[in-house]
Amino acid sequence: MRFAAIVTLLLSLSSPAEAVGATRYSKVGMSFAGTICVDAATGTVLSQEKADFPGHPASVTKLMTTLLILEDIKANKLSMRSRVAVTKAAADIGGSQVWLAPGESFTVEEMLYALLLKSANDVAVALAIDRDGSVPAFVARMNRRAAELGMTRTTFVTPSGLTYGKGPHDTTTARDLAKLAVTLSQFPEVFRFTSTKQYLLRRPGKPLELLNHNHLLGSFPGCDGLKTGWTNAANASIVTSVKSGNLRVIAVVLGCQSPGGAKAEQRLRDDVAAGLMSQGLLKLKQLEAEKALQLARLPKVSPSPKGAVKPKKEEGFWEWLGDLFSF
Repeated sequence: MRFAAIVTLLLSLSSPAEAVGATRYSKVGMSFAGTICVDAATGTVLSQEKADFPGHPASVTKLMTTLLILEDIKANKLSMRSRVAVTKAAADIGGSQVWLAPGESFTVEEMLYALLLKSANDVAVALAIDRDGSVPAFVARMNRRAAELGMTRTTFVTPSGLTYGKGPHDTTTARDLAKLAVTLSQFPEVFRFTSTKQYLLRRPGKPLELLNHNHLLGSFPGCDGLKTGWTNAANASIVTSVKSGNLRVIAVVLGCQSPGGAKAEQRLRDDVAAGLMSQGLLKLKQLEAEKALQLARLPKVSPSPKGAVKPKKEEGFWEWLGDLFSF
């Protein structure tokens, strides 16, 4: 009965949003490069489909840019209050941006909000140039770090994920993005940015309200990140995170494509990610319940009472002989 009670207690904490993710667009004709869901604490795979197939991450690329910035902060190479100057190359990048102007400067903290909420390409370039002197040098560091993390099927060509036409494009897999996200989740401060729904970027005379592109923050309880991405070349991708109690799972949907167009791809991507998080949380809690059962079944060892006298070892011949000739 005690074992059943443990299982019942743990499984009563099951996924908080099993009903979330109802399809709002037809899945007919939908395809994706790959999906995966993992335990954020250990990287244990909870579900996967075509997880090693290549795809283009679009703005999900910015998670590697974020990781390098947070690692530089941890290494005391800069701080959240350090100011980053805007260059013309950053201001001219195009795509999703916060319209930085050459000569402006912002703190690293402000830039991370713009990078992760608004998916600002101009901010990604500004950070890259500030950290390594040029975009190619920063991209080389992105690829070195990817290799260190075991992201063997990943090649970055930008700090932002913005590419056009036939490329070259940033290329990765769902499994590689999960490895990146697991590493990034070891920096708790990242969730302060990725869970924020809106942020006011203060600029002289023209403050700008930034709205998070991740719509699962408002619809999936416990969701607190991480990054969405979409371009014509890459279709729709997302890396999401959800926390329930002391458990956290990370879900990846790479390259979701639909004949319904961009909006349909993004909605379907979100639906698939929500389903992965729900199923992942449930499976992780089942695994935790099984561990609890195994621990409960272990025989209990009663500790020796304080002051207990250990039984005297029986004296053998050599001990008797030694006592005989001792003085």
